[in-house]
Amino acid sequence: MEPILRTRDLRKVFRRTRRRPGIAGALRALFSTEYVETVAVSNVSMEVAAGKLVGYIGPNGAGKSTTIKMLTGILVPTSGVVEAAGLVPWRRRSDNARNIGVVFGQRSQLYWDLPLRESFELLRAIYDIPSQRYRENLAEFVELLEMADFLDTPVRQLSLGQRMRGDFAAALLHDPRIIYLDEPTIGLDVVAKEAIREFILRVNQQRGTTVILTTHDLADVERLCRRIVIIDRGSLLYDGTVEQLKDAYGQTRRLIVVFSEPQPQPTIAGATLEHVERNRARFAFERAAISADRLIAAVAARYPVRDVSIEEPDLESIIRRIYLEGISPSEVLRP
Repeated sequence: MEPILRTRDLRKVFRRTRRRPGIAGALRALFSTEYVETVAVSNVSMEVAAGKLVGYIGPNGAGKSTTIKMLTGILVPTSGVVEAAGLVPWRRRSDNARNIGVVFGQRSQLYWDLPLRESFELLRAIYDIPSQRYRENLAEFVELLEMADFLDTPVRQLSLGQRMRGDFAAALLHDPRIIYLDEPTIGLDVVAKEAIREFILRVNQQRGTTVILTTHDLADVERLCRRIVIIDRGSLLYDGTVEQLKDAYGQTRRLIVVFSEPQPQPTIAGATLEHVERNRARFAFERAAISADRLIAAVAARYPVRDVSIEEPDLESIIRRIYLEGISPSEVLRP
């Protein structure tokens, strides 16, 4: 099956004029212009099958937003190939716009002074959505996103959580095949975040909409994405599943033991004591060296135990390590 999104050796270089200080620098610029080039994206190649939900993550300045802008047709690549739903986005912007929806956490496509309902009506006219389909979609989104109470409120009077719900509905009214989400939960409280995550999952699973999610909130990634793509300094560092990433870079697990009585310095073969306080201790052990079952059996045989639990390595610490240490080209995994 043909991928719905495809990039090959995608590259974007921004070029700006170098300005030197002083009158001498200004005079020199009249006769010779010097340029400074910044590589924002370098040789990024990936494919995404229809109906998948992919996390596209990286630190600030990594090239995430630049990649998304090339996928949406806002930016023209310096070189390489980019295709979305069979189209070259920057060559066929109008056709591409009908295939995609975009939600930017820090920008809104809603009309600031109009009631939310009228923003939706304008988008219906812009995308020429059939009346019946528009009514069906709007009714579904109003119910799922609980927007009935503020449909007639001007957008400028909405809370951030309410506005984000409106932006999600606006991006999906025309039944796009692909939706790009750029920091969709930024600034939201815990309840609003969970509501948005549930909505994203439902749209992906029930409608088969392909979702590309960029975010700094790795809880979003763990909750929503099976596959993640990591980019840093414009280059692809990792492309694979969350499970593969944890297996490769999250070998250290932790055993938390609550003893029936205080143990001053407990020891277990195959594990390293990290912390102990009264009757509670934390041990670190390597996944490849010993199984959790054997470790639990060993501690139970040696000490009176009230409770035990296993802590898996969290995605945030693994990603932080990758940002700091990098990954060699031979280590980049493919889905």
